[in-house]
Amino acid sequence: MKKIRVAFVMALLMLCCITAEAKIRFGLKGGLNVTKMTFDKHVFDRSNQCGFFFGPTVKFGLPPTGLAVDISALYDKRQAKLTVADEALVQQQIIVPINVRYSVGLGDNASVFFFAGPQVGFPVGKKDHSIVDDRAQWQVKKSNFSVNLGFGVMLLQHFQLSANYNVACGKTAEMTASQAVESGLDALAGKSTNARTNAWQVGLTYYF
Repeated sequence: MKKIRVAFVMALLMLCCITAEAKIRFGLKGGLNVTKMTFDKHVFDRSNQCGFFFGPTVKFGLPPTGLAVDISALYDKRQAKLTVADEALVQQQIIVPINVRYSVGLGDNASVFFFAGPQVGFPVGKKDHSIVDDRAQWQVKKSNFSVNLGFGVMLLQHFQLSANYNVACGKTAEMTASQAVESGLDALAGKSTNARTNAWQVGLTYYF
């Protein structure tokens, strides 16, 4: 929670500094997640699966400097399949990314940009899941903190294509197995292990 508070204080300070002279643009953003769930114990085989995200976004830009800040509120869904149990873990959340970006113009109708910033996620829907015939539990945290790092291109003043890597800071969820149910879960029986959800994200934004 301390990291989340610091991130929001920093974001508010940045907005206060740039809002008076900023060029504000609203838009809609959507895209795909390619998720990799990493466990601190190698007890699961897993394969990547696609998820998605969408929602409104706003950009505060300072055109002469090439600097801008964008803030979004997105519905985000991610999932990864546990091959040892032949089940999929699904994570649904509302994410709020706050990115600082720097653009370089490529003419009147195109520019490239690089961005980085914090992101806060708040799970929605069911937070506790029973898997492997109710013999293991997957529990999602009430909130999570992550960082984005990426790049993109702006076309025709309205269309934005971007790609970034979202890195979880701290655990996203916890897995607990009450008993050994299969060879892949033997090491986890009676214990718990943390998980982090990282994702490559590819997005398309339209600014009005």
